[in-house]
Amino acid sequence: MMQNMKINIGPIELEAPVLLSPMAGVTDLPFRRLVKRFGAGLVTSEMIASQAMIRDHKRTHKMAYAESDEYLISVQLAGCDPEMMALAAKMNEDKGARIIDINMGCPAKKIVNGYAGSALMQDLAEARKILVAVVGAVEVPVTLKMRTGWDITNRNAPELAIIAEDVGIKMVTVHGRTRNQMYKGSADWSFIGEVKDAVSIPVIANGDIVTCEDAREALRQSGADGVMIGRGVYGKPWFLSQVIHYLKTGEKRADPTLAELKDIVLDHYQAMIDHYGEDAGKKIARKHISWYTKGLRDSAFFRQQVNRMTDARQVQEMINDFFDPLIEELAA
Repeated sequence: MMQNMKINIGPIELEAPVLLSPMAGVTDLPFRRLVKRFGAGLVTSEMIASQAMIRDHKRTHKMAYAESDEYLISVQLAGCDPEMMALAAKMNEDKGARIIDINMGCPAKKIVNGYAGSALMQDLAEARKILVAVVGAVEVPVTLKMRTGWDITNRNAPELAIIAEDVGIKMVTVHGRTRNQMYKGSADWSFIGEVKDAVSIPVIANGDIVTCEDAREALRQSGADGVMIGRGVYGKPWFLSQVIHYLKTGEKRADPTLAELKDIVLDHYQAMIDHYGEDAGKKIARKHISWYTKGLRDSAFFRQQVNRMTDARQVQEMINDFFDPLIEELAA
């Protein structure tokens, strides 16, 4: 059990050391709201390209939508130009972001080829310029997400963390893989401990945390101040709240019942339709429905049907028709 469950990001105090990772195509506003409703220390937007933000693309603004009156949100930015990053950070601060997170960890080719994301770990002088520019552009705290390094021969996350702390970054998150590993192999939680030893600001461990026990072990191996959870939350927006409860008490909190799960799926589906409109919303919802129903009886056939449906109301009826017999069986 963790003795101290709180984390300070500059003047902001988080009530729990369990954070939602920014994930493209997943951590949109409807999903962030859902995760926050169950309980999370902090939720972060999908990664936003700074240049697209400045060009005023409607989609990137929707991705960054902060709703600061509702809850604390961090907006993650990626880019390679210090001036662009600074301007995008100021724009998001003005829109209500309470924290700006800088991405130096994304391994995707289209990001790396633009010399952003984890590519910046190959040039710490350039990385420093971006950090300095963003910190100087905003009043809100700035955080940094990175990998352990570019490849196994150059795991320089501790060095980058020292630079980050020196220029005013208030927290760093480390995914326990190099860029070249992408998502292969296992996250090296123990190496994150080298970053923790190098700085005095909070350090968050990330990568391969898909069970409550994983969270505890990541904290044990790394000595980190908290964990950030990504893929472990697919189809389980309640998972962060389970991890928080486990770290506080050592007890496992049960998953939602099938009846509760049905309500979650329907609520989330409607939220996506409301947010994106019916056409885009039903397409984006498909992956979430797949994650929610994985492992349930006849779920593969159900997902095939959902993916062919063109009417949102029909999909909602199908969700009811899928869950109701399962719920009735349990009640019998």
